[in-house]
Amino acid sequence: MSIVKEIFTYKSNADGLPEQVDLDVLFKEYYDRLVYFSLQLIKDKDQAEDIVQDSFIKYWHQRETVIQNKIAIKNFLYSTVRNASLNTIRHNKVVDGYIQQQGNAELEEPPVIEAIITAEAIAEIHSAVHALPANYKVISIMGYFDGKKNHEIADELNMSINTVKKQKQRALQLLRVKLTPEVFTCFVLLTIAALK
Repeated sequence: MSIVKEIFTYKSNADGLPEQVDLDVLFKEYYDRLVYFSLQLIKDKDQAEDIVQDSFIKYWHQRETVIQNKIAIKNFLYSTVRNASLNTIRHNKVVDGYIQQQGNAELEEPPVIEAIITAEAIAEIHSAVHALPANYKVISIMGYFDGKKNHEIADELNMSINTVKKQKQRALQLLRVKLTPEVFTCFVLLTIAALK
């Protein structure tokens, strides 16, 4: 990741105006969601991280050909990650002997749109949770992401179980306001699935 960070420097022209979108901000904003997106397709975190890093390097080398606005850059990055992930899938299937076993059947493309939507929803949920007040954020992360029970949270934070319950309830109310109904429903479903 260090080579990627080194090339992401902010450049400005003689007037002090930016020549392009701040790449460090782009990296921080999109790296995690692009890794998650690729991970949904290829099911290998190390390969997903490599693919995303390569996509930022590819953007850096082709930045003159990409319109310098966040939407165009985001589209370029998602397309690059998708294509590299699909190439990895195809390569892995060749290595595993898939083509020999199945003949010349066309390779199936994973549900790319669903993976993009899920990655964006997860990013929105994490952003909303991290924007909560400090106590609500800590309790929400421990309860919803770490899977801890109310009594475990209470013991760890030296507070009563009722305080934990009230703060979790208040955090859910704040998240309901911050998130769209669809994303909030996704959050609730992910929380339920994690408890099982």
